[in-house]
Amino acid sequence: MSDDADDPHAAWRQWHERRAAAVSAPYGPLALTGTFWLADYPEGRIPAVPGHWRRSEGGAALTATAGDSVRLDGEPFTGDVVLTADEAPPAHSRLSAGELRIVVIRREGEWGVRVYDPDSEARRAHAGVEATPYDPAFVLPGRFRPYAEDRSVQVENADGRARGLDLGGELVFSFGGAEHAVQVAVDADDGSLWAVFGDATGGRSSYRFRFLKPGIPDARGAIAVDFNRSLLPPCAFADHFICPFPPPGNTLPFEVAAGERRLKAALASGI
Repeated sequence: MSDDADDPHAAWRQWHERRAAAVSAPYGPLALTGTFWLADYPEGRIPAVPGHWRRSEGGAALTATAGDSVRLDGEPFTGDVVLTADEAPPAHSRLSAGELRIVVIRREGEWGVRVYDPDSEARRAHAGVEATPYDPAFVLPGRFRPYAEDRSVQVENADGRARGLDLGGELVFSFGGAEHAVQVAVDADDGSLWAVFGDATGGRSSYRFRFLKPGIPDARGAIAVDFNRSLLPPCAFADHFICPFPPPGNTLPFEVAAGERRLKAALASGI
């Protein structure tokens, strides 16, 4: 179903429904039960992950026996294989064991594996995402101001480690009579923008930070900044994601009372 450009309220509802379905899908973010870095397991045995794993120059090397009950590309697998980082969604990962999906990842040269379980506790307990209904006051005209050259800043991630965050420019807009700017990453494939931001609701009536994916600016850099489509980061759904925190300058001084706010299951105990 396509968005209805003539009815932004209906378009937002469609977006929210699609997002809710993706979040609660069998191999959506709620299904992640572990992220394991191979460097942390030099003996090659990772809890809850079948097979023997080791780092190699070409990727993550796996040795599997018949007792591991591993399937590779849908077929039973035994022996040795070197796996590169998965590009497909978890539901279509190359490696599986029963209902589990095992996803190979790489971050800043580190190889790891993630395990997705559709019977995860988080997925069974999920009560939905609290989102504020569409508010046209949070659709703001903006412009993309690219940097002369890309920058990388070290930011803390949700797992406590600092990693580089590549930034390609600033997204500039006005709100409450003042101009604001957030630093954004630029997708190398299609030029779409992505930001991780905080605001005055963070940790109170919203999750501590959120994501925004406004799309692709036009040839002059113009782009709509629609905070109604603010997203909870993956780490709001499972502790095993390594989401970056907002870089310096990306915490807005006003309340973004729009978009996805927090998990409904968190309402009783707070953020």
